Amino acid sequence: MAPVNRPIVVSVGAMAVAASLAFLWVDARQQREYRRLLAVGDEAVTRAETLEAIEAFSDALTLKPGSMIARLMRGETYRQRGEFASAVRDLTVAAALDPSAPRPLELLGDAHAAMGQHSAAAGDYERSLRLDDRAPRVVYKLGLARYRSGGTAAAIEALRRAVTLDERLAQAHYLLGLCLRDRRPRGQAERALLRAVELEPTLGAAREELVTLYADSGRPRQAIEQLEALSALEPTRPDRLVRVGLAYARLGRHEMAILTLGRAAERHPDSAIVYTALGRVWLKTAEDHHDRIAVSKAIEALGPIAEHPDATSETLTMYGRALLLSGSTTSAERVLRRATEQFPVEPDSYTYFASAARRLGHVVLAQEAEAKHAALVGE
Repeated sequence: MAPVNRPIVVSVGAMAVAASLAFLWVDARQQREYRRLLAVGDEAVTRAETLEAIEAFSDALTLKPGSMIARLMRGETYRQRGEFASAVRDLTVAAALDPSAPRPLELLGDAHAAMGQHSAAAGDYERSLRLDDRAPRVVYKLGLARYRSGGTAAAIEALRRAVTLDERLAQAHYLLGLCLRDRRPRGQAERALLRAVELEPTLGAAREELVTLYADSGRPRQAIEQLEALSALEPTRPDRLVRVGLAYARLGRHEMAILTLGRAAERHPDSAIVYTALGRVWLKTAEDHHDRIAVSKAIEALGPIAEHPDATSETLTMYGRALLLSGSTTSAERVLRRATEQFPVEPDSYTYFASAARRLGHVVLAQEAEAKHAALVGE
């Protein structure tokens, strides 16, 4: 047997070690660059620089095409940008890369939900929950997807499960109340909505539902309590106080109605809806009690907004009625004519215009207005 040349063997071995070390060095360098790119993308997302983030995640995927994390992060960034088709593509791949991870499936459901594909979203959430059935947030999302796809019974089941897992999920209580509102008796819906506002007092949507529930069930005082709370939560919205004032008026509590709407006028001196509501309440008082002071107050509230070129037919009709009560028939006829010409037309404008025209001896105009009213009501 020929003797082995030891220097050659040592040289080959050294080359193999060197090649292995070089490979490890390159791999370590790629790993560092990959992690750096993920960090860059994550920081860009924090700064809401989503395009920069997507570029960083894409570069990371060039280095590691099979990275579930990079695919997940890019998919979620696409979703935040509203590029839902791209989000679905990336998140589907992420879910396939790691079938044991529930997070890609949850985010895939979020993307489908944002596209209005609620049945698909529900399927994604159910798959996520099969991997982790103790995630109340995902159970709530499943309930929401079921509700939006028309499966109310399935939504109720999911939402009850969500609040069992986390009793402090205000949004889940609110949505449960929505799902239960058409069921009789309505006690369960009321309890769910009340729990929602107890947990999150600023949840205006739940208070709105309570207002409707109380109004429909003949409990106006509880409705007013919720309206007052809404007004306190959103003081910059004049319509909130207007609703409170008009609710008091429907209860026959005109002093409280005037007080509330007067407060609204102080806060929102340029709001047409406030003065329209104030004029409505004063006008009702004037007509019910033949109160001359109430007539003048109605004219004072309605006059400035009725003179505006964009005044609605409803506002003009109320102003015309107030002028008729005050005896200003000529002015009333002029205003009520405008009311019949402003679309959409308040049907009663024809009746009051006819009344003003007859008082002034304009019989033809009165007859024409009465005929238009009859035709409109017939339609």
